[in-house]
Amino acid sequence: MRIGELAARAGVSVRSLRYYEQQGLLTSTRTPGGQRQYTEQDVDRVRLVQGLYAADLSSRTIAELLPCTDSPSTRNSDAALERLARERERITAQIDELLRARDALDEMAAVARAHRESLLRPAPAADGPAVLQDSTPHSSCRTRHSPTRRSATSRPRR
Repeated sequence: MRIGELAARAGVSVRSLRYYEQQGLLTSTRTPGGQRQYTEQDVDRVRLVQGLYAADLSSRTIAELLPCTDSPSTRNSDAALERLARERERITAQIDELLRARDALDEMAAVARAHRESLLRPAPAADGPAVLQDSTPHSSCRTRHSPTRRSATSRPRR
């Protein structure tokens, strides 16, 4: 089958198929006219590659895993399982980092909400009726986790 048919059957773009070939994830034969030709098995291979990309694996990692399908053996299978385990650990570490970032963001939002609420509460006046606090931005909006940034063009005050 030609590249357009493979793309349609596998649900990917022709550009993706060319990229897979460039990365060594897919091979084709060429007609005398130079057109790429693919087999039925290539549909499954492209779907496998797509699934591995969906698992957030790089083309380099995918290339390391493909010998397990190209040349099935216990050695290749063990190597693939080991590589998948390392990738799972990498993704778990990313998840942990994202959870820490989310927790820090939740803390910042709680501080911002508390500050906002304090702006809405009337401040007791020393000798008179209650007055609303000034609603201009305060340094208390900033926390120790959010340093003031200076633009690349700003200069220190003298």
